[in-house]
Amino acid sequence: MVSGQKIALGGDYVSKSDYPNGSYPHSDTLLRRLLGGMSFFTMLMTIPQVLTIWFGHQAAGVSLLSWSAYLVSAVLWFWFGIQKHDKNIYLPCVGWMVLDSAVIIGVVIYGQVT
Repeated sequence: MVSGQKIALGGDYVSKSDYPNGSYPHSDTLLRRLLGGMSFFTMLMTIPQVLTIWFGHQAAGVSLLSWSAYLVSAVLWFWFGIQKHDKNIYLPCVGWMVLDSAVIIGVVIYGQVT
C-alpha cells in the first residue's frame, strides 16, 4: 500500500490512492464525518460531568473504575491512531484523555470511590 492517510475497511487499512479516482467512496467519507461529529458531540456531553465534579465538588457515585477504563481505552486508541497515521483516530483521543483524566482526578479529590 502507498503511505499516507488510511482508513479501516473490513479490518484492512486502505488509502485514497487505493481507489481509482484517488478519493474515498462517498459512503466512507460520510461515515468518517458522522463519526467525527459524534466523537465531538459525546465529548461535549461529557463536559457537564467534569464541571459538576470540579466546580460543584460533587463526585459521589462517579465510578473511578469506569472512567479509568475509558482512559485506558482512549490511550490505546490514541496509540493505534498514531501507528496508523490516522488523525481521525488519534486527535479525538487527546480530548478524551484530557476529559477522562479530569474526571478521574476529580473523583480522587472530591468523591468517594465506587
